[in-house]
Amino acid sequence: MGEIRRHGKEAAKKRDCNRWKPRGCAESREKSNLRSTRYIWKTIILGQVLSMFICGTAVTIYTTMLAFRTGSGSLWQILKQKWWKYIFLGLADVEANYVMVKAYQYTTLTSVQLLDCFGIPVLMALSWFILRARYRLIHFLAVAICLLGVGTMVGADILSGREDGEGSDVVIGDVLVLLGASLYAISNVCEEYIVKNLSRVEFLGMVGLFGTIISGLQLAIVEHRELMRIQWNWKVALLFTAFALCMFGLYSFMPVVIKVTSATSVNLGILTSDLYSLFFGLFLFLYKFSALYIVSFVVIIVGFIMYCSTPTRTAEPTALPQPSSTGLDNAALKLEESDSETPAVTVQFTRGETVVVSTD
Repeated sequence: MGEIRRHGKEAAKKRDCNRWKPRGCAESREKSNLRSTRYIWKTIILGQVLSMFICGTAVTIYTTMLAFRTGSGSLWQILKQKWWKYIFLGLADVEANYVMVKAYQYTTLTSVQLLDCFGIPVLMALSWFILRARYRLIHFLAVAICLLGVGTMVGADILSGREDGEGSDVVIGDVLVLLGASLYAISNVCEEYIVKNLSRVEFLGMVGLFGTIISGLQLAIVEHRELMRIQWNWKVALLFTAFALCMFGLYSFMPVVIKVTSATSVNLGILTSDLYSLFFGLFLFLYKFSALYIVSFVVIIVGFIMYCSTPTRTAEPTALPQPSSTGLDNAALKLEESDSETPAVTVQFTRGETVVVSTD
């Protein structure tokens, strides 16, 4: 009943604004937009702090493990040989999170959920050229089914009223989502290559090291003033700690799964994460339930099983023909071989005038 009364009051307020359009309604809309902007900026800032916490945790554990290694896999040797590669990877990982959260300031939840799937075809294309992964028809069908499930989920959000109006600049927001999805794809392809050819500890240690540096510098330069305005208390600290632990588990466990399967398979599997968030929201935030959520979950799972049912193959690198060099030694060897193959000649003289030549 309280929910019905609340919606009734909101509807009445909208009718009054549309009928009379007083100055108070305009001020109310301005205050609402201001609160929304502050909330978005607060989310971005907190996201950067969490990114630092996650990277800092990786630095504490995995970078320390690298520091105690010796030989070619030590921290010093990796920094000397591959430092610029891990700077690029850390930048891609940090900025992917940043621009994805930033996109919520400009576009809608529906656009973010739909365009975020752009990272899957980008990931498959990068895997094709960089990792030489070769897909079959069933893999493309499975990806299409998973994306259909995401579309069903978005439709359920719209029908249940979870869409929070229009963004301030949809074009900028959509471009940011596409950029973030592409950066995620780059990060995942690099992660798959490293964990399958090098080691999981090296990936987590180096990304944690450079990710902490990049995220810390970006936070200090861009958002240091907003960071000082955060009202810290034990609840906020507890939420930070819980979220950081969850993300640390995600970053630690994902390389294990990628090494067993592939980055594309992992990204298809985590498409259901929004649905799990929704199921928790049904009890925590009293979201409206729709049967389409169950349908979308089943469709995504079916597509994921189809993709995993047939393993992808890896194309072998093309062997270059070796140039043939015939030197004096090879020529002498060939002459010896031809001499050994020459049949022996025997000459026999008889008492008469006849000479008989025979070969054995």
